[in-house]
Amino acid sequence: MATMNDSVLEPASESETAANYTNLGPCSRPQVIYRCKKCRRIVASAENIVSHERGKGEQCFKWKKRSGDLLEKEPAECSSIFVEPMKWMQTVQEGFVGEKLQCIGCKARLGSFNWAGMQCNCGTWVNPAFQLHKNRLDECFI
Repeated sequence: MATMNDSVLEPASESETAANYTNLGPCSRPQVIYRCKKCRRIVASAENIVSHERGKGEQCFKWKKRSGDLLEKEPAECSSIFVEPMKWMQTVQEGFVGEKLQCIGCKARLGSFNWAGMQCNCGTWVNPAFQLHKNRLDECFI
């Protein structure tokens, strides 16, 4: 980038160039949508996700569900996402308290829900819980 100085064209300094790039405004981040892996029907988007704080890992689970030495292990990354209740969730619409969540297109099992709550694999308790398993979804950026 060049600046005009007394009718002579000089290259811009690094600080001027950096200032020009920071004034471009916020970059639009790609929107995330989640699709059923089997039939590719859209089941959720980034706006539907209910965030939760990461738990302490296995320390949060019952003794019977722990695998061994807890001091060395770091909390696992969440293997599922929690969403708000949506219209395609037929069992929720029918008034069940807890049940499987199936894709409305192909009836593949995508996760489960429970109004009383569920524990994420990171250890945090999410209440109410509408849990979709990441391994049954495709994450797409648009």
